[in-house]
Amino acid sequence: MPSRSLLADAFRACPVHVHQKHIEFTSLQEIPDSHKWAQLDDDEQHPLIDPVITESVPVIDLRDPNALQKIGHACKTWGVFQVTNHGIPTSLLESVESASRSLFSLPIQQKLKAARSPDGVSGYGVARISSFFSKHMWSEGFTIVDSPLEHFRQLWSHDHTKFCDTIEEYKKEMQKLARRLTWLMLGSLGITKKDLKWSGPTDESKKGSAAIQLNYYPACPDPDHAMGLAAHTDSTLLTILHQSNTSGLQVLKEGIGWVTVPPIPGGLVVNVGDLLHILSNGLYQSVLHRAVVNRTKHRLSIAFLHGPPSSVQISPLQKLTGPNHPPLYRPITWNEYLGTKAKYFNNALSSMRICAPFKWSG
Repeated sequence: MPSRSLLADAFRACPVHVHQKHIEFTSLQEIPDSHKWAQLDDDEQHPLIDPVITESVPVIDLRDPNALQKIGHACKTWGVFQVTNHGIPTSLLESVESASRSLFSLPIQQKLKAARSPDGVSGYGVARISSFFSKHMWSEGFTIVDSPLEHFRQLWSHDHTKFCDTIEEYKKEMQKLARRLTWLMLGSLGITKKDLKWSGPTDESKKGSAAIQLNYYPACPDPDHAMGLAAHTDSTLLTILHQSNTSGLQVLKEGIGWVTVPPIPGGLVVNVGDLLHILSNGLYQSVLHRAVVNRTKHRLSIAFLHGPPSSVQISPLQKLTGPNHPPLYRPITWNEYLGTKAKYFNNALSSMRICAPFKWSG
């Protein structure tokens, strides 16, 4: 993601005002009213997929000679896919999951020493989208932008170095994978590096920006009336998600409903984000997704949020527009879009449209 100061600028105009008392989820025998959802988002309009339907999110082996074509098809039809043989060592995935588990296992008062400020970006706290809902979510989060050293010192006074090293190694490997996936996804549309000047592979200033989001979903006594993370799209080019071995991620497939994305050994989930939606002029649509909770099992996920340099304007690529395919979205930087998303949430992308007037209903 953009630097800490730029992100703070983007969110300062729309700080998170969530009047939520931090609780120890594991001590609760029932859901408090503050966390009890009458129904999970819009289940009446988008019911959970019928178990007899065999629709499932595509799984793509990156060593497959046809991976480019398969990624293109997955982006057009789902907006999400899983990848295997991606080059991230299993030991590193296990290490970052272990570090996350250690962090969320700390007492609440210890975690609050690294709390994120209302207009901040990094640190411990609830999901930023919480401010758009009257009920709280059954989850905890920790956002890492730049180095985690400052916050990790607050959490682990003596052995924070090993946790920092794990995060830095994970970030380095994920950055390489994210750039590779970005070009596979754009390449499936016929886009080359000549069409995207800011994404040079060697110039440090042209590398994409990134953040890491650690998510913890405790076991819940009544999962049918709790929401781990409400439905949303990502404000990124793409998001790479590592899941622990407990299911919880669901994506919306139009015409079908909510489809569970089960963890697969060594697999990583790749979401199309809003900025790739804009770049592709809507050919690849960002995926609406959510996290549900489990009655007996805790769940962890680690999201790598990949975007462009913060000052680069993102707009539909010229090669994908023409007389019959006019640009659908106005140019915007990632930094500006983050501010737009903080104001309009899931209507942010619609507010960017230029071919049809946007009518805000809020």
